[in-house]
Amino acid sequence: MSRIAARFAELKTASRKAFVPFISAGDPDFETSFAILEKLPGAGADLIELGMPFSDPMADGPAVQAASLRALKSGANMNRTLDLVKKFRKADSRTPIVLMGYFNPIHAYGTARFTRDAAAAGADGLIVVDLPPEEDEVLRLPAQAQGLDIIRLATPTSDTARLTRILDGASGFLYYVSIAGVTGTKNFESGAVAAAVARIRKATSLPVAVGFGVKTPEHAAEIARIADAVVVGSAIVSHIAAKMEVPRPELIASVVELCRTLAASTHAAQDGKVSA
Repeated sequence: MSRIAARFAELKTASRKAFVPFISAGDPDFETSFAILEKLPGAGADLIELGMPFSDPMADGPAVQAASLRALKSGANMNRTLDLVKKFRKADSRTPIVLMGYFNPIHAYGTARFTRDAAAAGADGLIVVDLPPEEDEVLRLPAQAQGLDIIRLATPTSDTARLTRILDGASGFLYYVSIAGVTGTKNFESGAVAAAVARIRKATSLPVAVGFGVKTPEHAAEIARIADAVVVGSAIVSHIAAKMEVPRPELIASVVELCRTLAASTHAAQDGKVSA
């Protein structure tokens, strides 16, 4: 059983939802990024999304774009991103890590080499937001050969036929994008998200994670009552940006505390009705 499947099985047994924080590898620098990364499980992270910095992150809003640019300025590249995963795995063999980003850096690195090195480093899954199911065989096949889950995204505009195509070949979990637009720019509408998640669950047994637009502990609790996992990215990297001028130990502690609060709200929530 993969780390991702094992973690969701554990959470289901415990009747608990997953908190999934996103940070960009190397933001604001590699020492700080790793210090945050290694503390996330202790702060309540059940899975971790680690961004692969890219100069043109088209699906992301200003906050994640800025995080990616800060990371690139600090010297981020694919080798250093995988090194962060490898370093994390020296102390943590259980928390799943999903690499999230765009296909260009993977293509430049070489897909076969990337999937081999990502698996060897200790990554568990891939979210490549600009590689549609019709075109992802170039990555999906070598990834599957290395035991990496290919995590697909569904959106509010994914109709039944499209959802069937998205789920064909998907593994790990399904990521539902709660808004039409880029990350961190809009608020979700809980009734619409609940209806979408219910429709997805009729089509697949994969866990459903919801992200985009989840900014506060209250938002996290609301989504946790609907979905199997709550993904928070923009709020975390915005917090990093806001603390850039403080001493690094203070920045790290502040980010970890934010994640602890978001995780607590996620874990305390129970399945139930939400307001439309």
